[in-house]
Amino acid sequence: MSPHHINSAQWQQAMGYARQACARIFRDGGTPAEACRAFGLTAEMAADWSIAVDRIAQALCTPALRKAA
Repeated sequence: MSPHHINSAQWQQAMGYARQACARIFRDGGTPAEACRAFGLTAEMAADWSIAVDRIAQALCTPALRKAA
């Protein structure tokens, strides 16, 4: 189920990329927390692969904020 504030096509693409990235980390013996850390996310709530995939997809859909000079 995609969040209402994200374009559905963008969400599906982000979910596919997040699943692929998590599958590679899993295959190499990694944990969901390591997958989250690979994308710069905090790993405290990533106890399950489905949560890690959702959090990574949300991070991919979030626009990058520019820092003030």
